[in-house]
Amino acid sequence: MTLSGTLWYGCYGSNHVPSIETRNEKLDLRLTPSAKRTLQIAALAAHRSVSEFVLESALARAEETLPDRHKFGVSAEKWAAFQKALDAPTQPAPRLAKLLRSLACSSAAAWDDASAPH
Repeated sequence: MTLSGTLWYGCYGSNHVPSIETRNEKLDLRLTPSAKRTLQIAALAAHRSVSEFVLESALARAEETLPDRHKFGVSAEKWAAFQKALDAPTQPAPRLAKLLRSLACSSAAAWDDASAPH
């Protein structure tokens, strides 16, 4: 299987505008006949060519795998404000505390129910 052509993919920049690039790199795959059939059927269901389907799927998986590797830039002022917010003392959050207490009680009750003899 060889991938080539032009494809819209990814969300880049602050406006999440898809980028378009000409695909001129090649990736060859060896796969079993059943794997190829599965990809062909899935591509057909997605109204894509097999190449488009495989590439889009692989790129989506790559983005899931590398979320912490994305780089982003901020101005010096915004970085200073971010650092200041991190260093600031915490603010009371009574609604959050109430929610966490209710979740803790729910979890404890669920655990008690699960461990009780039936």
